[in-house]
Amino acid sequence: MRENHRRLVEPFCGGLAVTLGLQPQRALLNDVNPHLINFYRWLKRRLTISIKMENRESQFYRHRDRFNDLLKSGKAETRETASLFYYLNRTGYNGLCRFNRSGEFNVPCGSYKQINYCRDFGAYKQILENWEFSNSSFECLDLDRNDFVYADPPYDVEFTQYSQDQFGWSEQVRTA
Repeated sequence: MRENHRRLVEPFCGGLAVTLGLQPQRALLNDVNPHLINFYRWLKRRLTISIKMENRESQFYRHRDRFNDLLKSGKAETRETASLFYYLNRTGYNGLCRFNRSGEFNVPCGSYKQINYCRDFGAYKQILENWEFSNSSFECLDLDRNDFVYADPPYDVEFTQYSQDQFGWSEQVRTA
């Protein structure tokens, strides 16, 4: 797809597995998780992480509290928040990203023997150069008739409370 002029659009980009695998020249990547999109936007700026990253439970809960404090104080789009989001996602239980109804990250600490953390994401800057990230409902995406859309929505399972808002059966119907 690299030579193709078409733009890849992923309305539910998540971990970017498809897009990173295809590495298109242009992409519109969307997710309703604003913290994930903030992290990707900082990757475009060549994110370098300076926070302490250790696979320790006490460190995890200090960073989780700091992350939630930043969200409450309106600093959700900072480099520090993006760095903490990365750390929490790597260190938290099963790599989950879950928020309670108050908007607080509430995943417990994972039990990994070893975690390889990345501090310098500079290698992604060139790859992401022509990729646009958005944080909106999939219904609001501005699509072009030549776009190639890859849609892999969240699964409709019994447990859907990964964020303040749910992605249940009615959202599945709207997606279809």
